[in-house]
Amino acid sequence: MRTLVRNRVALAFAASFLTVGIPYWMIPFGSDRFSLPEALIGPGLIVVILAALALRALRTASFVKVTCVLGSSVPAAAFARVAEDVVKDPTSHNLWPFEIAIALPIGFGCALAGAVVGSLFAFITAERGQGENR
Repeated sequence: MRTLVRNRVALAFAASFLTVGIPYWMIPFGSDRFSLPEALIGPGLIVVILAALALRALRTASFVKVTCVLGSSVPAAAFARVAEDVVKDPTSHNLWPFEIAIALPIGFGCALAGAVVGSLFAFITAERGQGENR
């Protein structure tokens, strides 16, 4: 059972990481569109929200685990971009800690929103299930 939970959470992390990261990674470094947080905001964040919502609604993992794992997918995508750019030009991201600091609340905010709604959905459906059994 634990392996199945880990696999679902890992799959949700990978989907969130890639759907946020790929469009962000495609923006050329130094272009006008490469400013944070605008560069991270897009349809990929909806995947973060929906993945957190689904994991909590299905009671796959705990609230804290879902929020932390999926919330870290956005800063992980930003860090992957930093790492790739620094390999090309070591002076390109001299303020990279601020990039991660900007990505953190975006990722965790989206994951938190999805986890809260998913938890409410799970709570409501559990209450209905108990009420029908009486």
